Amino acid sequence: MRGETNKEEEIREIYQLHYKDVYRFIVSFTKTQDEAEDLTQEVFIRSFKSFSNFKRKSNVKTWLFSIARNVAIDYSRKAKRKLIFNEVLLKMLPSKQKSTEDVIEIKEQVGDIFSTVKGLKSEYRMVILLRAVNDFSIKETADIMGWSESKVKVTYHRALKQLKTHLETDETESNGRWLIENE
Repeated sequence: MRGETNKEEEIREIYQLHYKDVYRFIVSFTKTQDEAEDLTQEVFIRSFKSFSNFKRKSNVKTWLFSIARNVAIDYSRKAKRKLIFNEVLLKMLPSKQKSTEDVIEIKEQVGDIFSTVKGLKSEYRMVILLRAVNDFSIKETADIMGWSESKVKVTYHRALKQLKTHLETDETESNGRWLIENE
């Protein structure tokens, strides 16, 4: 019991000594203060979980910053994947001024996109949901699906291509219907 108490005290001390430094490091990778706080907490959660594996071959601060670096890299990768997916979505949506009507229309179009995703074959739907929506890495997606990483990459690419094709077809059909209805 006494060893656990000393460990908890040491962890509290590490947190108090290094929280601000880790936060300042992490904040440069994020867009908001909330994200920075969440990622900083993630650094300390990971460090506390692996504290018993810390060999003390390096300084505690160096060890913490190696964890912070990994958290920042993970965050950047997820943000990049979201950005790529959002860019694909935005390219599919016509660009307009952002009036209230436009915002409502965009929300409807995003709803259409997710409806279209639901209509894709299950492999495509799963890989889009895992990679683009839930931010799983290629490796994590491969593990979940029981596939190779290259199959995940190829299937994801094909799924996005098919999604785009379906959305373009739907848009053409709905524009055609609109023209007929308004003649």
